[in-house]
Amino acid sequence: MYGYQEILTDPSYAGQIVTLTTPEVGNYGTNDEDNESRRIFARGLVVRHLSQDYSNWRANQSLDQFLKKYGIVGISDVDTRAITRHIRDKGAMRCAISTEIGADAKSAAEKLVETARQSPEMTGLDLTKEVTCEKVYKFGEGKHHVAVLDFGIKQNILNMLAQQGLSLTVYPSDVRAETILKEKPDGIFLSNGPGDPAACSDALRELPQLIEEKIPIFGICLGHQLLSIALGAKTYKLKFGHRGGNQPVKDLITGKVEITCQNHGFAVDKDSVPENLEITHVNLNDGSVEGFRHRQLPIFAVQYHPEAHPGPHDSNYLFTRFMDLVKAESKAKVI
Repeated sequence: MYGYQEILTDPSYAGQIVTLTTPEVGNYGTNDEDNESRRIFARGLVVRHLSQDYSNWRANQSLDQFLKKYGIVGISDVDTRAITRHIRDKGAMRCAISTEIGADAKSAAEKLVETARQSPEMTGLDLTKEVTCEKVYKFGEGKHHVAVLDFGIKQNILNMLAQQGLSLTVYPSDVRAETILKEKPDGIFLSNGPGDPAACSDALRELPQLIEEKIPIFGICLGHQLLSIALGAKTYKLKFGHRGGNQPVKDLITGKVEITCQNHGFAVDKDSVPENLEITHVNLNDGSVEGFRHRQLPIFAVQYHPEAHPGPHDSNYLFTRFMDLVKAESKAKVI
């Protein structure tokens, strides 16, 4: 519904065309500070009405200019709410946008439909290599060191981790476990990202070795799904996914309800969760798994995005919880 710049630059939208239900889009423009990553990763944007004029003291270009800067196609004057109703009935589906019509509009439309049908389905698709960093880099300064696996990490997740006083080393998605362990981190963070978690063979190959080290591990979104698979659970594709900033999630430990921001097309199968994992959070709309923790190891994860602040601060405790585990690990090393 809102936050088009953050949505477009969220790597978790790689391989997807985004439809916004808000009828007026682009009225506050874009700026250089609100990107969630280095570029737009969504493949296209569909809106009802594109505002040609923008008004915001932080803005330096229009949404139209922003899309053209990164070579991303968009389409306006479309009944997006009708599209949304269709998706709610039929589920998320493949689609295509084209700037080429030609003399025969009917033939062009049929060709475009065939193009959509021939495009790959999300199930079985590993898109992490498309969005991950190209090389290792450092972020933040602090006493405690955390290794971050970048499957398409959002900038504000790095900001939130750094605000806890953590020194972060960010690794590409295909990093080997031995490379990470050589640096003796106090904790490991698994980021969000696009695609089918079950198809992420590189990460799933290395995670068991990281888990065996009993180092604190925190996962968000795709990181949550990858951890669940590595620990014995299974994932499945949702009919139309969970999107937007108003998803209610219940913390089963405290009984509190959080307003959460979500963007995922896959979920953890609650019937497959092994005995050594405790489900800690559930989605109040459909009962799906939104979080778990290990009963013996310092490992926990959530499906939603606490760094997005839709609550606005309902979920900040998760970063504090991870910091507490990291401190305990660091203290144990000294002892």
